Amino acid sequence: MRHWAARHLLTATRRCGRPSSLRRRRARIYHVADSGYGDGSHFRSARERHGPFRLAVLPIGAYEPRWFMSEQHMNPEESVKAFRDCGAELALAHHYGTVQLTDEPIDAPVKALAAARLAAGIAPERFRVLQPGEVWAL
Repeated sequence: MRHWAARHLLTATRRCGRPSSLRRRRARIYHVADSGYGDGSHFRSARERHGPFRLAVLPIGAYEPRWFMSEQHMNPEESVKAFRDCGAELALAHHYGTVQLTDEPIDAPVKALAAARLAAGIAPERFRVLQPGEVWAL
């Protein structure tokens, strides 16, 4: 919700669309692509309009330096706040560990998420980080 896009030489910079919400039978999935946290209101609004969510898929990487990236990408601490704000039962991390996009070390998002979960009292089973090829059945 809080990100810019400029994917083509002739494409003007613009704000991206809203995060998507999927509904599968009795469970709802909230997928947040690249997004800054802001004041968190868009996550609370999603909970009010579309919740309760069984799963939130939240970005945790490409966040340094904060002075530049905070509008586009959440850091792991903000992703934990977004998880709480959207009211999801479970969360799955994405947007980390594949390519070095920004200033933080490639393994920093996973380590920072572990610290943020611990500080917030959230069990690792509730906000998961999958390894390449790992399967998680809900």
